[in-house]
Amino acid sequence: MSSSAGKPIFGLYGAGGFARELMPVLRANAGAWAGFDQARVLFIETRPSARSVNGYSVVSEDEFFELPCVSLHFNVAIGASKVRAEIAERCIARGAEPINLVSPNALMLDGNIIGAGLVLCPFAMITSNARLGRFVHMNIYSYVAHDCVIGDFVTLAPGAKCNGNVHVGDHAYVGTGAIIKQGEPSKPITIGEGAVVGMGAVVTKDVAPWTTVVGNPARPIIRS
Repeated sequence: MSSSAGKPIFGLYGAGGFARELMPVLRANAGAWAGFDQARVLFIETRPSARSVNGYSVVSEDEFFELPCVSLHFNVAIGASKVRAEIAERCIARGAEPINLVSPNALMLDGNIIGAGLVLCPFAMITSNARLGRFVHMNIYSYVAHDCVIGDFVTLAPGAKCNGNVHVGDHAYVGTGAIIKQGEPSKPITIGEGAVVGMGAVVTKDVAPWTTVVGNPARPIIRS
């Protein structure tokens, strides 16, 4: 048996631009584990088009689960939330454990409840007493403020600002530079399940599920 069989293996699903940005974060997080071996950090793709990206091996999903190791850990660097959910559920069902990816220069303050599979990119921030669901992506310079509730498989694009007392439903997407006004404890601002907040939008009231809003103030797109 390979000498690597006694070591954990950390896989990042995806090998595109976002995954390449996240690999140094994965490496930094995995480095805290006992028995860490840099050779055991790698990319996973459903159908690899290359066998190496930025010096890291790329394996198929089946190959990942066949590697000799003491434990398998993963996260998913796929932007499309439904695809991310399908991959995450499949990997968990096959016995891999989600790992949170928290950049060394990101900030998390007190009293937060964090679901499995968080991605907290460089310069992102979660303040206090927020609750985040599973496999939330918080891109560079995004933040979630106090008393927010963020659902599963939500994406906050670079610079998205989610102020206090905001509730964001599962699979919602908050675009680059968008600002969501602070809600009240008794009446939070709500972004519905699957809603899309466009780039640079300023949200001052609730957004219905599966609705796209743009502009300042943000309004639903009216399709002719």
